[in-house]
Amino acid sequence: MRIRQRQWSILLAGFAVLGLAGCDPSPPDATSEAPLPIPVSVMTLEAADLSVTEDLPGRVSAVRTAEVRAQVTGIVKRRLFEEGRDVEAGKTLFQIDPAPFKAEVDIASAALQRAEAMLAQARIKADRLGSLRRSEAVSRQTYDDAASLRDQATADVAQARATLARRKLDLQFASVEAPIDGRIDQTLVSEGALVSPTDTTPMARIQQIDQVYVDVRQSASALETLRRQTGAATPALTVEILGSDGKPLGMQGRILFSGTQVDTGTGDVLLRVLVDNPQRRLLPGLYVQARVPRAHYPTALSVPQQAVTRTAGQASVWVVGDQGQARPVAIELGELVARRYRVVSGLSAGQQVVIEGIERLSENARVTPHPWQPVGASEPSDTREQFSAAAR
Repeated sequence: MRIRQRQWSILLAGFAVLGLAGCDPSPPDATSEAPLPIPVSVMTLEAADLSVTEDLPGRVSAVRTAEVRAQVTGIVKRRLFEEGRDVEAGKTLFQIDPAPFKAEVDIASAALQRAEAMLAQARIKADRLGSLRRSEAVSRQTYDDAASLRDQATADVAQARATLARRKLDLQFASVEAPIDGRIDQTLVSEGALVSPTDTTPMARIQQIDQVYVDVRQSASALETLRRQTGAATPALTVEILGSDGKPLGMQGRILFSGTQVDTGTGDVLLRVLVDNPQRRLLPGLYVQARVPRAHYPTALSVPQQAVTRTAGQASVWVVGDQGQARPVAIELGELVARRYRVVSGLSAGQQVVIEGIERLSENARVTPHPWQPVGASEPSDTREQFSAAAR
C-alpha cells in the first residue's frame, strides 16, 4: 500500500516538473512589438505675400443726378426724347403749350412801347420848360414837375423792359431742357398733364453713370486700423467690385473719402468708392459688394484651418521634428483668409506642419510624413492668388 502511494507521489511530481518546463520565463522581444510610424500629410512653411481683404455690401449711386422740373405752369404738349437714351445738356425734353406765354410777351412788349412813348413826350416837355426856365418865362415849380414826370417815365420804361424780359423767360421755360448730360430715365408725366413749379414729382430724371459711386459702410475701428497700417490720414486704396453673388465683375474703384460722422446705432462710417463704368454694367440702386483691403503682409506664414487645434482656448499645431517625431507647438493666430490662418508667432519658415492625420498623434509619436495635396475644389481661386508661395 505504501509503495503504491509513493508511486503516485512521484508521478504527480513529474507532471508538475513538466508543467513548469512548458512555461517560458524569458521576456518577449521588445523590438517585435514597437509601434509602426504613423503616416501623416505635412506642409512645409514658406513666407508668402498676403493681402487681407473684407467684402462689404454696397449700393450703387450715380455720380450726378438731375431732376427735370417745370419752371412755369402749363399743359405738356409733347415729349421730345426716348426713354433710356443719352441726352445732352440743353436738349429740349418737354414742350409746354407756349401760346399763353407768347400772349404775355406781346402784352409786355406793347406796355414797353407805351412807356417809351411816354418817356419821349416827357423828355420833350422837360427840355422845353428847361429853356423857358432859364429865361424865367415859367416858374421853378412848373419845371420841377416836368422833370419829375420825365424821371418817372424813365422808370416806367425800365420796369416795362424787365417785365418783357420776364415774359420772354417764361416763354423760354415752356421748352423744358436737360440740365446735364446723361442718361434719361422713364418719363413721369405724359402729354396733356398739367405741370407746375410746385409739383413734388419731377417730370423725369437724368443720371450720369459713366462713373458711379459704390457706398459701403464699415466699422469705425476697422477704418482706424487701416489708416494706421497705411500711414495715411485718408487711404487711397484700390477696391475690387463684386456682384451680389460674390463673383468678381472685373471692375475696380478707389476710395474717395469716408464719412465724418459715426452712426451711433451701428458704429459704422460711410465709405464712398468711385468706379469707372464705361459699359454701364452698374446701374443706380444696384446692390454689389466691395472688396476693401484691410492689411498687407509681404512675408506672412499661414497654415490651413484644419491644421489648428485648440486646447482650453490655446491654438496649436503639430510639427514634425528632425527625428521624425511629432510634437504640438502653441501658436498665436491672426486673420483667417480663405480658410487659412495667418501665424503671428510660434512658427518659422521651413518647419513641417501636420495637416492630415492629427487625430492619431500623441507626444513624440514617430510619423512618416507625406506632402500634403490640397483638394482643388476646396481651395478657391483667390486663395491661390493670395498665397502664391504656399507650400506644395
